[in-house]
Amino acid sequence: MELAVLGAGSWGTALSIVLADNGHTVRLWGQRAEQIAEINEKGTNEKYLPGIPLPEGIVGYSSLCDALETMETVVLAVPTKAIRDVLRKVRACIQTPITIVSVSKGIEPDTHKRISEVIEEEMGPLLTDVVILSGPSHAEEVSLRHPTTVTVSAKNMEAAERIQDLFMNPQYFRVYTNPDLIGVEIGGALKNIIALAAGITDGLGYGDNAKAALMTRGLAEIARLGCALGANPLTFSGLTGIGDLIVTCTSVHSRNWRAGNMLGKGKPLEEVLESMGMVVEGVRTTKAAYQLAKKLGVKMPITEVLYDILFNGKDPKEGADSLMARVKTHEMEDLVNILGK
Repeated sequence: MELAVLGAGSWGTALSIVLADNGHTVRLWGQRAEQIAEINEKGTNEKYLPGIPLPEGIVGYSSLCDALETMETVVLAVPTKAIRDVLRKVRACIQTPITIVSVSKGIEPDTHKRISEVIEEEMGPLLTDVVILSGPSHAEEVSLRHPTTVTVSAKNMEAAERIQDLFMNPQYFRVYTNPDLIGVEIGGALKNIIALAAGITDGLGYGDNAKAALMTRGLAEIARLGCALGANPLTFSGLTGIGDLIVTCTSVHSRNWRAGNMLGKGKPLEEVLESMGMVVEGVRTTKAAYQLAKKLGVKMPITEVLYDILFNGKDPKEGADSLMARVKTHEMEDLVNILGK
């Protein structure tokens, strides 16, 4: 079939490759005319996926309305801070309802809404279904056709299964379904917070012991907040929980890890974000998760320390020391509380 992918960054382009490999025609929309010209004339997107030839089934569009014409299924691959603006433009272009597949990960600050909730709010009756695609997946590796597994989730599981069929590639891209929409979204969003923190510990020169502790206790924080919102705790032992956490905290492909690494080496946040050249979703998500945890009364010590480092100028070394000096507790406290419910 023919699909539109909105967002010609690394992830939107990589998923376009998967869809084109599966025999679909992809309209890949981006806002920069020179980038779209490169996609159509050279078959490359060098800024985001250098050295990767794009399949012929991918056609670049600079006009959003042209890209959306006659579309029934749209993949939304723009940064979370741009989602509302893009959706409002989408709404102005279409007349019949569409299914939106969101592949962005985050929580909106101040409103504390998950991405699916933002999409539902903005699209209203022009939305058929919203499906979330998430999991441990670097765009760089997907574009090289390296084996990757992800998860799709939706309120309507028939819609999730349709999207599973669209993306499933037996050679390198395996797609699972999970009915726990809240858990899938929370795991995908909050792992970026822990990846920032992991980058900081590496930047400080700490070793594997510190990273293992951070990831393990970070997963406990993710599950704690997720369960408070109604997620299934088992989701966090799967691809969008521990799987996504592992890949984002340990790989140089992770922009959140790279940003944290620079922070740990003493660079100020403004300089880090400017040098990245791409959106670091974990920064915005840290603010949202910090606000949400305070609202719900959920303990998230790693998130709180990271919030102080990012927004209150706390020294990263002092932040790490404060986590080690916390009041002693029982490791299984969270599990006991969750199972007790």
